Amino acid sequence: MQDADARARIAEFPEAIIGPSAQPITVTLPVAQWASFAQFAKDTLGSTFFSFMSAVDWKDDNLEVIAWIDNTETGVSILMKARLGAGVTTCPSLVPVYRGANWMERECFDMFGIHFEGHPDLRRMLLPEDWVGHPLLKSYAVDTPYPPYR
Repeated sequence: MQDADARARIAEFPEAIIGPSAQPITVTLPVAQWASFAQFAKDTLGSTFFSFMSAVDWKDDNLEVIAWIDNTETGVSILMKARLGAGVTTCPSLVPVYRGANWMERECFDMFGIHFEGHPDLRRMLLPEDWVGHPLLKSYAVDTPYPPYR
């Protein structure tokens, strides 16, 4: 499947917004469609390689979860984005679709406080269990009583 074919198939997916960039194909989704689009991309578009996941704290515009998936045979890459609502810190887990999402979701949980619903073992992996807060949130002030170093 080539880039134009992939774009045409993605356009059929409900509520998916395709960005103007050539590569990767940027797809913005409602958070409710996050896991179902990942399954669609894997099954329909052949995007079987889960490359990367992280989040962005846009401060006033809330958190955004991003993931990069690839079809290694055709070279088509997809950058998935989902903006979480105001005060929302939950997102469906991609672990049932891509096992490789496991540690990256744990890292997003640790650093941003995003709870991935359906994750098999969501717990801190970079910071100690007694750490207070999530250091990559913009609300995590440097002058907090829990400084970003110990």
